[in-house]
Amino acid sequence: MAKKLFSSSGNPFMKENAYRNSSQEILDSGFTTAAGERMTVQGAVNKSFILFGLMLLTTVVSFAMPSPLFLWTGIIGGLIAVLVGSFKPHLSPTVAPIYALLEGLFVGSVSAMYGGAFGNAIIFQAVTLTMGLLFAMLFIYKTGIIKVTDKLRMGVAMATLAVLMVYLLNIVLGFFGINLPYLHQGGAIGIGISVVIIGIASFNLLLDFDNFEKGEQFGAPAYMEWFSAMGLLVTLVWLYVEILRLLSLLSGRD
Repeated sequence: MAKKLFSSSGNPFMKENAYRNSSQEILDSGFTTAAGERMTVQGAVNKSFILFGLMLLTTVVSFAMPSPLFLWTGIIGGLIAVLVGSFKPHLSPTVAPIYALLEGLFVGSVSAMYGGAFGNAIIFQAVTLTMGLLFAMLFIYKTGIIKVTDKLRMGVAMATLAVLMVYLLNIVLGFFGINLPYLHQGGAIGIGISVVIIGIASFNLLLDFDNFEKGEQFGAPAYMEWFSAMGLLVTLVWLYVEILRLLSLLSGRD
């Protein structure tokens, strides 16, 4: 039971079962779809670039005009979009672009906050490191240096869930004026925790890449390209924010 529960990606958008189930819906419908209606890796990659471009538009706006309204609209709206897309993958062609635009408001606002506190150089460094890790993990995946197995999926999913639970606990305790020690603090332990979280986020990229291929392999419907692209964007935003946090800790002024 536990193996079945954790055998999919830690990213809630990148569960292998979502691709299997969407493919089964086509098979159960009793007719054969055209090739253009099936998901392809190239299609998912193209959708990823589209979503990234949309996010970049609102990122520039919210960075140039930082506002708490943009920040909270991005946080709350993005969370709603994630939940809708997670439970209703067939709505992804509509939900994914909306999510990208909302997430841009969040990313731009957070970048402006860190840029104001530590200088804009930290933003360039975070973007560079995020892209570097993206291509490094893609190289690792394509060369098979690390293979995506059921055990790896289980381990990454459990680690991601653990991070999520810690963050939720910290938010709840925050309402009572309590913060978990070391989570957002400098020093060797705080920096070590941040590095571990970045490592977990990076391993989620491997699972994201694998599920791009799983969608094509299972013959998932074309709307899963948007679903996949949205899932990859979720991971990249998480990775970017964690890298910003790590760089701020290394500056010794967080």
